[in-house]
Amino acid sequence: MSEDNIFREVDEELRSDRMRALWRRFAPFVIGAAVAVVAIVAINEGWTWYHSNNAASSSDELYAAFEQIDGGDLAAAQTQLDALIADGSGSYPILAQFRKAGVLAKEGKTAEAVAAYDALGNSLSDTRLRELALVLGGTLMVDTGTLADVESRVGSIAAEGSPLRNAARESLGLAQYKAGDFAAAKTSFEAVINDPLTQSTVRNRMGYYLAQLLSEGAIAAEPAADEAEAAASAIDAIVSDETPAAAAPAPETPAADAPAATPEAVPAAQ
Repeated sequence: MSEDNIFREVDEELRSDRMRALWRRFAPFVIGAAVAVVAIVAINEGWTWYHSNNAASSSDELYAAFEQIDGGDLAAAQTQLDALIADGSGSYPILAQFRKAGVLAKEGKTAEAVAAYDALGNSLSDTRLRELALVLGGTLMVDTGTLADVESRVGSIAAEGSPLRNAARESLGLAQYKAGDFAAAKTSFEAVINDPLTQSTVRNRMGYYLAQLLSEGAIAAEPAADEAEAAASAIDAIVSDETPAAAAPAPETPAADAPAATPEAVPAAQ
């Protein structure tokens, strides 16, 4: 064996010894890191599966409660919703709270329903959901509360910028009408009519409210052009609805919804 081969073998042995020494020194750390990565991935996947499974279960429970409500079994629905509020996953408990408040209103328990909406309005961090709760509570207060009760809930939402501004304006206008503040009610209804994003059905309903104010002599009989058009549409719709079947058909006009001082569902936002 040549001298070069001997030196080469010695070098290889030394390198092998050093590698074995390094491995013995750092192997626990390498293996530990690998185990940690596997554990983290497993935990993350398990957590994701757990939440997905819980979310699916909560969805089924909420759907079951909706079916019970549609079937008229409100007591069973309340029990189902209470369980979902206590143990539901994700956002389902919040949805259940909204639905429970709606069931209370449907049962005629207005004070309890308003309290439930107020609790949501005071606790939710999401601005839109908080505004929705306040508008729903304010709508229920139109019949049972004072103008101040309604204003305290929807007054700030009626300003420009909120997606629910027109629902808030309608509730506020009805409360103002009930309180005898006809000028303020007119302003609230006009604000909805003049909003370019207002749906035609909502605009017609505001026109009906204005027509009612005009017929009572509560406001001046000189509405602006767009208000007059909406009011005329509402009046024409009422007249056409009252026309006997044997009479000649009247020209088609947009249907106007009848006013409801206490809508059970949230009014259209636009």
